Order: sequence, then C-alpha cells, then structure tokens
Amino acid sequence: MPVLDAEVRWRETLTGDSRTLQQIRSFMRRLPSAPRCKLCYAPFHGVGRLIAPWFGPWPKNPQICRNCIVSLMKNGVGGAEVPVSLLFVDIRGSTGLGEAMRPMEFTALLQAFYRIAAAAIVKEFGVVDKFVGDEAIGLFIPGFTGPFHAARAIAAGREILAHCARPDASPRGPIPAGGGVHTGIAFVGSVGPSEEISDFTALGDSVNATARLASLAAAGELLVSRAAAEAAALDIRGLPASTVEVRGREEALDVVSLRDAA
Repeated sequence: MPVLDAEVRWRETLTGDSRTLQQIRSFMRRLPSAPRCKLCYAPFHGVGRLIAPWFGPWPKNPQICRNCIVSLMKNGVGGAEVPVSLLFVDIRGSTGLGEAMRPMEFTALLQAFYRIAAAAIVKEFGVVDKFVGDEAIGLFIPGFTGPFHAARAIAAGREILAHCARPDASPRGPIPAGGGVHTGIAFVGSVGPSEEISDFTALGDSVNATARLASLAAAGELLVSRAAAEAAALDIRGLPASTVEVRGREEALDVVSLRDAA
C-alpha cells in the first residue's frame, strides 16, 4: 500500500488534482510577483518572496520551489503515468555547423538556442526538462501547465522556430532548428539510484515518438502529431499532413506540418 499511496500522491500533484496544492495556489496567487513556482505559484521576487522566503527557487530546477521539492521528496523517488505534451526542438545539421565553426562560435550558437528555447517554454508554463547537445526538451504537464498543455506546447514550439529564424537569433544569424510536439501518456517523475529527487523527467513511448518527430522535421518546421493537434483543438484544415514511421514502434503517427508560424 505505501507504494500505491505514493503513486496516488504523485498523480494528484502532476495532474493538479491535489486539494492541498489547490489551496496553496489560491493563496500564492494573491502575492506578487512573477516569476513563480510552476507547481504551487509561489512568487520568486518582490514582496511575495519576503513573505515566504522558504519557497525560493530550487537550485537544480529554478522553475520549481524548494518547498515543493521537499514535499515531493516525502513521496520518495517515483512518479505516475499521466497525460502530458512534449516538445523537442533541435538544430538541423549541427554536426556540419560544428565542423565549420570555431568551438567558441559553435558554443555561442548553442547558448543562443538554449536561451530562445528556455524563454519560450517558460512563457507557456512548461518545464525545461533538459538541454542535450543541440536539443531542447520541454514538458507540459497538466499540474504545471494546466488543461491546455497541448496548445501551449505547440505555441512554445512555434515561438522557438520563429525566433530562431530571425537574423539576430545568434551571433552567426538564423539558427536552423526543427521540432516536434506530441501528446500522450508518459511516466513523469524522478528516477535514479538515490532516494533524493534530482530532477523531473518523462519516460515512455510518447517521449520516444516526440523525439522521432523532431528528428524528421526540417529547419523551420514543427511536426505536430494528430493526437496533439486534436488535444489543442488546432485547426488543421489546409495544413500539410503525412504519416511517419517511428523506429521501434508498431503504429505509425499521423502528423501535420507547421512552418515558421509565430
């Protein structure tokens, strides 16, 4: 039973159904000012931070407050299977770019890409999962993002590509980036050999499918799965549609293509 209880608590937190979390959010909304904890809405600046200093940003992921992490640690390392929308965006032809540029120049390009991606994901109430080489991963979890997580994931992807296409996107100019968005069930939580929560992540078929979509997208293109489009109530009339195979997955994915849409 303890394992089951922990999973239930994780699920209530990740879906936003926890009554305790809802009560804390109701109070925190009244305190200024942004930015806030993505989970409990505790303010990180202004008068609100002075009133509740123990809710300061968690050093390992400053989008979440220390108090929320302490609360989650009581559940132990784990998580739950919940609906989630995922966004993967990566730089096209990064290997060739790395060969053609000096290491410092390529590093500056990556840093510019990271800043653009992080700003867009945070703006749409997502959580920056990680940056892996030339790839940015955003999680849009109901308990953090709200019920319109699919629409917000798509909006974040569009904004990233729009900013990457600008002449001033990086010191070198535009950044050739493409991405994918998918909505489905994933295991969301914390995993690892220690009982201490180190960070959030998402695992499962939905994650692998999103990564595959991003790898297939051309520069300036956002491939959105039919599942994500339907969850976001996206009007797909007139949009290029196709079916793509996902390595290691029996079922193919129906997708629509969005290009350079701000």
